[in-house]
Amino acid sequence: MGWATITHPFHPLRGQRFEVLKPRQVAGTETLIVRDGERGSFSIARDWTDWGTPEPSAGLTVSAGKLALEPLVELVALITVLQNRTLEHLDE
Repeated sequence: MGWATITHPFHPLRGQRFEVLKPRQVAGTETLIVRDGERGSFSIARDWTDWGTPEPSAGLTVSAGKLALEPLVELVALITVLQNRTLEHLDE
C-alpha cells in the first residue's frame, strides 16, 4: 500500500517511516495499520501521518517541531493582563 511518515509533533516516533499494511476505521477514527521490523505492526491515527490532514491546534502553528512566535507573544500578553488583574484584586 505504500509508506507513511508519522508527522504528529508530539508523537515519540515522529519523523519515522513505516510500511502501511491497511487503512481501517476504529471507533469512528481513520487509522492506518503499519509495520515496523522491531515493533511489529501497530495502529496509528491517519491524521497523525503524512496520509492525513492534521487539524489546526487551537490557533498555534506547529512547524518543524516549533511553535510560531506570534501566538506565543499573544499568550504572554494575556497572562500578563490576568496576573495584573489578580494583583489589583488582592490589593483591594
